[in-house]
Amino acid sequence: MKKVLIVLFLSFMFITNVKAEDLGLTESAKSSILIEASTGEIIHESNSNERYAPASMTKIMSLILIMEELEKGNLSLDEKVKVSATAASMGGSQIYLEAGEEMTVNDLLKAICVGSANDAVVTLAERISGTEEAFVFKMNEKVKSMGLKNTNFKNATGLDTANHYSSAYDMASMARELVRHKKILEYSGIYETYLRQNTKNKFWLVNTNKLIKTYDGMDGLKTGYTKEAGYCLTATAKRNNMRLIGVIMGEETSAKRNEEMSKMLDYGFNLYTVKGYLTTKTKVGTFKNDKSKTGRVNVVPTQDINVLNKKGNKDRKLSYNLEITKKDIPIKKGDVIGYLSVHENNKEIYKINVTVDENVERANILELLLRNIKDIMTGENIM
Repeated sequence: MKKVLIVLFLSFMFITNVKAEDLGLTESAKSSILIEASTGEIIHESNSNERYAPASMTKIMSLILIMEELEKGNLSLDEKVKVSATAASMGGSQIYLEAGEEMTVNDLLKAICVGSANDAVVTLAERISGTEEAFVFKMNEKVKSMGLKNTNFKNATGLDTANHYSSAYDMASMARELVRHKKILEYSGIYETYLRQNTKNKFWLVNTNKLIKTYDGMDGLKTGYTKEAGYCLTATAKRNNMRLIGVIMGEETSAKRNEEMSKMLDYGFNLYTVKGYLTTKTKVGTFKNDKSKTGRVNVVPTQDINVLNKKGNKDRKLSYNLEITKKDIPIKKGDVIGYLSVHENNKEIYKINVTVDENVERANILELLLRNIKDIMTGENIM
């Protein structure tokens, strides 16, 4: 395959990881991590690959699968789901669903994101996969597909059970995947709401993440607590164009959890900034295809690429390689035709799929003839 190498000079400096002990950000937590969401770069970490009980942060993976089903059209927000006896029997945080009761997917999502309701998440798990066990299998398959090494789920709720664990790093990776489904933030950012409005069973929900109300820019994501896990939190906040994701595991109190999460996020917002590198409209390469209508195919990234910079640092020297793996037409915009890898100092720091900037269709005989005549008359040589 033909490779295109372009060297660019940007005003960014590659971030170095900083140990929590040096900063005093999360001294009370068993583990923690802070990343920038669009780049995935780590700003801070402490014991981030150690395995601990994740409590209800487990529901982040449950929500990923639910959002995928919604986007595929297999679920709709206004669909009413009937509650099973199994779902109704869930302990821990709940909205006291009754067997046979029906509730919309929209309200079940509120119950999960705001109230951390175990009965609600099992109801949707059963709707999607038939049983919670089958849903958990899908959760673990998703974990494997994401390349996460320190996570294993035994249920969809996060209730303590043997061999149910995750790590701060893995939870941050799952959170990063979840916030790509932007609709979820409309739920996780709710501080208080009601379910079963206009009924005798009206239920008041208040977000288990109190930082939603007190921390500037916070709109998610998921708290957790069990005796084994302690107080946990995966939080996300956005200011200007930068979204941070923080994970804290194993705090002794909710107050200390919130305090150290706030300190960690403050550190990130105070010292770092994000700038655009490439967008989905940036032409990163071109290749020739004589059978297409235009004869030339422009290549663009499938998503924006940002770079995290520590404020005040010097220029950064980056390069990218473009590898085209598919040239056969027709090609629709959005079809993956290869990948782009961004490098610094010969080290790959990002890898992203590429597509075409518009649909590429096959030219008919007349179009090919006219283009050949034009090329002969103008002497144009498409490279």
